[in-house]
Amino acid sequence: MRTSGKTAALITVLLTALAACTSTPPPPVVTSPVAQSSTPAVPAASQIVIGVDDIGGGYNPHNLADQSTITTALSQMLLPSVFRPDEQGEYQLDTTLMRSAEVTSTEPFTVTYLIRPDASWSDGAPIAVEDFVYLADSMRDQPGAVQPAGYRLISNIQPSEGGKGVQVTFSQPYPGWKTLFSNLLPQHLLKDAPGGWQSALQDSFPAYGGPFSIKIRDNARGEIILERNERYWDKPAAVDQIVLRRSDAAGLAGALRSGNDQFVMSRTDAAGLNQFQALGPAVRLQTVASPRLAEVLLRPANGPLVDERVREAVAAIIDRGKLIDEGADGGPSAGLRADAQVLAPSWPGYAPTIPAGYGVPDPAKAERLLTEAGYVKEAGIWRKDGKALTLVVASPGQQEPYAGMAKELSTELIAAGVQVNRLNPQPRDLFANLLALPVSQGSTTPTGNTGAVGVDIAVVPVPAGGDPATVLASTFGCRPGQSTPSANVSVIPANPAAICDESLQKTIEEALTGAKPLPEALTELEPKLWAQHVAVPLFQLADTLATGQGISGLTAGPPMLGPFGEAVNWTRIGR
Repeated sequence: MRTSGKTAALITVLLTALAACTSTPPPPVVTSPVAQSSTPAVPAASQIVIGVDDIGGGYNPHNLADQSTITTALSQMLLPSVFRPDEQGEYQLDTTLMRSAEVTSTEPFTVTYLIRPDASWSDGAPIAVEDFVYLADSMRDQPGAVQPAGYRLISNIQPSEGGKGVQVTFSQPYPGWKTLFSNLLPQHLLKDAPGGWQSALQDSFPAYGGPFSIKIRDNARGEIILERNERYWDKPAAVDQIVLRRSDAAGLAGALRSGNDQFVMSRTDAAGLNQFQALGPAVRLQTVASPRLAEVLLRPANGPLVDERVREAVAAIIDRGKLIDEGADGGPSAGLRADAQVLAPSWPGYAPTIPAGYGVPDPAKAERLLTEAGYVKEAGIWRKDGKALTLVVASPGQQEPYAGMAKELSTELIAAGVQVNRLNPQPRDLFANLLALPVSQGSTTPTGNTGAVGVDIAVVPVPAGGDPATVLASTFGCRPGQSTPSANVSVIPANPAAICDESLQKTIEEALTGAKPLPEALTELEPKLWAQHVAVPLFQLADTLATGQGISGLTAGPPMLGPFGEAVNWTRIGR
């Protein structure tokens, strides 16, 4: 019988299906090689982690209220400066910002600055003459500014070269002119900002003019992450990120031990130093003096301390050694006792000028002086006309070491029969308001209630870096014209101590303008300043720089500024 075509086709399909069910493997699959991607893998970001005590603001390096290690660090990495000190403390032109800066006339004293055409803020706005004007005006007029004396000599600022040229004219010669216009601020973003100058940089930076920018600021986590500023016009940072991380002493030492932190900048006490020393030779320890002195200011401003006998009596009550022990607490500042009125202990040429026995309690002297001033001690309290001698003692918030020293000082005064009202206002309120309340000019007697709470004694940081003659004039000098009042009027103090003494002002101005050499001026002024009993210097603030593993290019940096000015050159190694 013959099989039909349909039947044959069906048999063929069945046989093929049966063959597929057998164990015979299929032929190998031939594939083409996978083409390599033309885009390389993105490497992990290089990161340097730095342990610090705190990251809290504000960050305005020109405000007394904002003075701190973190503010000094950030300003060096984020803001442009005309001059920067080198490792020996000599001011050198910063050519990443400037083409030139030189004295172009002596009558009148004139400095001409030329800014690089490509220098700009991170938002694209040029760094220009407006930024110079904004800083000069703010430093001259705003209370609580850091070392304003040089800016108060500026009489005019003129633009040229489309704003990239700046001609600054001074009312008098100013040898310290190279210290001006450091850490310029973006005028176009700050001039109309809410809160004005006093709120500038309170929480962050609106723009950057340095090799880094802020990527993240997380106060809850205690961390600020900086990254390379991609709009920076000069040498780019060698590292991608820098992390500033807050911790306590144990945490800082532990992070160094584990290698999580590459180095630490910390205001250590004796216990903290011991923890770092226990890490052994793998961690290098250095003391980095800060541009700040811890001082007690006995302010002759509208209250009992206008009477110099009362000031001297209070100075005789104060146990300076106890205050230093309380504030330094066995840390690096313990070796930097401030025994002069103007020069800081780490400054070249510093020498103690403190009178013998000064700062040692002398109860008999205090009682004699208070009695001469008309006070009577009744039931353990000094009184005059039935009113207790009461002094307002203030420190900036709860900041240490100032809060602890203010507490110790108050205890000493109370034990001697002086009543105390302690204040802990926020730093900006203290420096810009309470220490800037108008004081009587040309009067030697208290002016009574001014309508606000005045501060008699302030336990505060006082700037100590830069040009020493400018430090002298900013700390103890008068505003222009203030030393020769035509009437008994109230004026805003020229300095936090509220001192303006006509008998001292001539020598202070001669030192500031170079008419008298600074050593000669200090020889004359130091005994008189101690005799004023207005400023009781305690010690210079200092940090411990603890360097671990994993970083190259780190040094202690210029005097009183620390390592952060060279952050653009740091590299991460060993990862």
